[in-house]
Amino acid sequence: MVPLYGGGVDGVLRVRDLDEEALLAEFVPLLPQGDAEVPVGDDAAVVPVSDGRFVVTTDVLVEDHHFRREWSSGADIGWRAVMQNAADVGAMGAVPVALVVGAVLPGDLEVEWVRALARGMAEACGAITLETGAACGVVGGDLSAGDTVVLAVTAHGDLQHRQPVLRSGARVGDVVAHAGTLGLSAAGLAALRAGLEGHDDVVRVYRRPVPPLAAAVAAARQGAHALMDVSDGLLLDGGRMARASGVTLDLSLAGLVDPRVRAVAQAAGVDPLPWVAGGGEDHGFLATFAPGTLPAGFRPVGRVLPRGGQPVLVDGATPTLRTGWDHFAGG
Repeated sequence: MVPLYGGGVDGVLRVRDLDEEALLAEFVPLLPQGDAEVPVGDDAAVVPVSDGRFVVTTDVLVEDHHFRREWSSGADIGWRAVMQNAADVGAMGAVPVALVVGAVLPGDLEVEWVRALARGMAEACGAITLETGAACGVVGGDLSAGDTVVLAVTAHGDLQHRQPVLRSGARVGDVVAHAGTLGLSAAGLAALRAGLEGHDDVVRVYRRPVPPLAAAVAAARQGAHALMDVSDGLLLDGGRMARASGVTLDLSLAGLVDPRVRAVAQAAGVDPLPWVAGGGEDHGFLATFAPGTLPAGFRPVGRVLPRGGQPVLVDGATPTLRTGWDHFAGG
């Protein structure tokens, strides 16, 4: 019989070798606690904020649907789980301050992979703290056993006494602008699927997206009329903003193809423009501003028109490109 906590027959410590308390002890000390007054270890955390309101968002990552362990390390997945939720907080003009994580873990999963997951989350929280100046931590969560890895993350943000910036505020005559990368994550995924070598930059964006949170906060301070995270594709998310605001966005894709995206497309023998227009998971920000008020980090990508027959146009015409990712429509 294998001694408790001694690892399996191959000497590798796996989730099934530990009880819940012992498993928590393996990774909870790796997680930052931000400014939590009551951190991990009680029935719930207590987190102070400067504002009397909280921004709250949640997202789920499911193995073989949102990520594959053979393509991304535990640390990569931990980073991504934090950052995609942080982007939703930033899209409201808030700064991320606390996250709670529910994890479903298979019994044969190596405990070192779970430790790496925690380290990746800690690295992401550290990067957020460095960029925003507000302490960010993973302050609680829950564990369950299951057949595949599932991570459910809930993020909390501090508005710092600003009004939230909604996707419904775009005004006719506004400049449409974008901050962050476009198409790099989709190109990175394509490179992994095709086994293409030498495209580390785009693969890194797929594995570890870096939402420009400081730009999102600057947009809120600068008086952005509308703001949202681009997680499912520029055209699809632009359409969501347009419908919420009762306007049409006329976008221009000219000059938006990053040379690194073009290089992957050339190697794969495909057109890069659909990755820019419809690729998601770069987690940049789409915003609208009064003319002449764009903050640093944003570049103009279009204009806001009165609502017409289509919520989104490309250079004045109905888009013919794939618009983006939908979980239930298959893209």
